[in-house]
Amino acid sequence: MANINKIKGVIGILTGGGDVPGLNPAIRGVTIRAIREGYKVIGIRRGWGGMVDIIRDDNADNSKNFLELNVDIVDKAGRTGGTFLHTSRTNPSRVKKENLPDQYRDSYTDDVNDLTPEVLKNLDYLGIDTLIPIGGDDTLSYGVRLHQEGFKVVAIPKTMDNDVPGTDYCIGFSTCVTRTIHLANILRTPAGSHERFLVMEVFGRYAGFTAMLPTMAGAAHRCVIPEYKFNMEQLAELMVEDRNQNPSKYSMVLISEGAMFEGGEMVFESGKADAFGHKKLGGIGDLVSEELTRLSPKYNNGHEIRTVNQKLGYMVRGGDPDAIDSIAPMAFGNLALDLILKKVHGRLVVLNNGRYGNIPIDIVTSRSKVVNVEKHYNTERLRPFYKSFENQPLFIMASEIDKKE
Repeated sequence: MANINKIKGVIGILTGGGDVPGLNPAIRGVTIRAIREGYKVIGIRRGWGGMVDIIRDDNADNSKNFLELNVDIVDKAGRTGGTFLHTSRTNPSRVKKENLPDQYRDSYTDDVNDLTPEVLKNLDYLGIDTLIPIGGDDTLSYGVRLHQEGFKVVAIPKTMDNDVPGTDYCIGFSTCVTRTIHLANILRTPAGSHERFLVMEVFGRYAGFTAMLPTMAGAAHRCVIPEYKFNMEQLAELMVEDRNQNPSKYSMVLISEGAMFEGGEMVFESGKADAFGHKKLGGIGDLVSEELTRLSPKYNNGHEIRTVNQKLGYMVRGGDPDAIDSIAPMAFGNLALDLILKKVHGRLVVLNNGRYGNIPIDIVTSRSKVVNVEKHYNTERLRPFYKSFENQPLFIMASEIDKKE
């Protein structure tokens, strides 16, 4: 690539997995500072998908795979939600034969192929010295792989589920909680007008933070989360109790998409799995709604209570970032640049107990981050539990400050 010898180095940046508000501010934070410090910044389109699809030919059209970033591009995008670099759930270490780019079909013939050698060649072709992947544990797990291969990686945690281990906070979480509270308050109107149960399904495959925090803030009476298999009879009894004690005669529950009935398993929308082995979840909110209505006469003097059922879905990940998801991503981007300037890599930038820092990137694949049920979830009342807020971090049960790195 041209002109790379006249600058300090080349930084690559990509966003993978689900979109969230706050990605564009993070890209902006990296790019403006990097250019000011004398670096060139290349944005990889469609996450690891763009990194895989690059054609190593100066005459090829790679515009769908990468672009050079400048201040004008990132400054305009930095105020908006989503990711202007686009995203995918591509896993370069597990590319199915039918999904292989044309340039690799003669070299890779297995049903599932590891294209890491090609990714490393593509990084070299672009002249990229250090890569900054922004994503959740799936996206960042491949960042760990590149680090293990000897490539320089500095990672930024992003997921509205807030379940990347080692950090109290991931980009997108605050806006998700803000949107959930807002939408719950909107949905109170039909629930109260018709004296019904209100069931709201939210994202959260393995961790229930996106249901716990809004419930603690008063957005719902109860919540059920992936970390604890709940009893449907218990939930129905509690919901009837909440409704009958409410002067407006409604009650609300937040359901994590990964929540499971006692004795059951996760509910999937289809049997097809993505490149990281995850099937699309969907349907637990529908099942809970049906069961609540069916069981309601048992706890309501023989009278049925109907249900308003709403999957909040993409409404909580769309739109502009809130204040925290505008500030924290900017800080994360600058933290990543600090490490690069110090020639430090193999790190994950984090926010713990209100303080920014960094830890080894390997933590992403070394453990999982979930709600501490014993400490923070009342299994008898199916809602968040806490004894005191004194000396607790901002997001309470989403903290990992008790873990030693």
